[in-house]
Amino acid sequence: MDNYYKTREHQCITKSKHGVDALQSLPESLAELGVKKPLIVTDPGVVGAGLLDHVTGVLEQAGYSCAVFDQVVPNPYVETVGSATQVYKDNGCDCLIGLGGGSSMDTAKGVGVEATHEGNILDWEAEKRDLERRIAPLITVPTTAGTGSEITVWAVITDAARKFKFNVGGPLLSPHIAIVDPRLHVSMPPYITAGTGMDALCHAIECYTCHWSQPQTDAAALAAIEYGAQYLRRAVGNGQDIEARYGMAMSAHLAGIAYGSDSAGAIHALTQTLGGYKPELHHGPAVGATLGAFMEYNWIGNPQKFRRIAEALGVDVGGLSDRDACLLGAQAIYDLAEDIGIPSLADLGVSEDEIPQLAEAALNDPQNCGNARDMDKQGYEWLYKRCLGCI
Repeated sequence: MDNYYKTREHQCITKSKHGVDALQSLPESLAELGVKKPLIVTDPGVVGAGLLDHVTGVLEQAGYSCAVFDQVVPNPYVETVGSATQVYKDNGCDCLIGLGGGSSMDTAKGVGVEATHEGNILDWEAEKRDLERRIAPLITVPTTAGTGSEITVWAVITDAARKFKFNVGGPLLSPHIAIVDPRLHVSMPPYITAGTGMDALCHAIECYTCHWSQPQTDAAALAAIEYGAQYLRRAVGNGQDIEARYGMAMSAHLAGIAYGSDSAGAIHALTQTLGGYKPELHHGPAVGATLGAFMEYNWIGNPQKFRRIAEALGVDVGGLSDRDACLLGAQAIYDLAEDIGIPSLADLGVSEDEIPQLAEAALNDPQNCGNARDMDKQGYEWLYKRCLGCI
């Protein structure tokens, strides 16, 4: 807790525009940035849902031409970023629109780095080197409600050679403008809504309890938890519920604000490294499958905060001991995951014999250091075994 009172720095550089039909402000946002030709970075799913056409229609009506890179893959690779950067350069683009989920927005951030720095994105791994210049002008337009990447200062890229996800970031990576329009979220199928929503909750819970938390991010994180608890079931159950879609968009966005200044913790260390070993595994469901166990294991690291999380999740903690309140908070996450159809870790293809290797990888992830409870390999093995039903 001593770290909480040390001199800290909090900044949120990205301008947010949010609400129903916020996408209509896209031409105005380009004008604000003084740019002429964007590269839209997106994925085949967004194209198939008709959302790319929606965005290009808004641009064309305002007289803007654009280029498109629509080959983003989940857990984007160094090579994915490089291919998108080549399209950016070949078409004489001067700005970027990251349209989609975290993978598309992170790829767009990577292009922004490569457009303004020497070398490729791998040369700017956060643990080895800080960015030197502001990235190319970037507008983020999320079509999911989970990663908060539209406002975070981080991009997560996969290095296939190392089977490793690495971070690139810092304030210079901040998107210039984020446009959050819940109308773009109504086409998300229930399983994506569920996985991305659990990711938003995880960001908020980890940032609220990590060693680097501070009052500004605590406030954003708690609001994100409350929105998630209130709206995630509704958004999964009725994709056309625009109130629930907006509530979840704000849950993800607020959690992204918390994540922008803080680190995360053990679950992101675990799931990020797991994604490096199993690129086909989507991050959101992995987080949803492990978050309950995280809370069950971690509460003793900061009982007061885990008790407050239980309250934010709707648990009546009156008259309960810290232990009982915190474990009921963990149960609330288990119940939520079950209600919205989050698959188990076993269903996602993780087996017991992989635990030692995966636990060692998680321990070496940089986000491990911020976790509320001190972690060692045995701790990560406990999390995996708990999630797989071995204990």
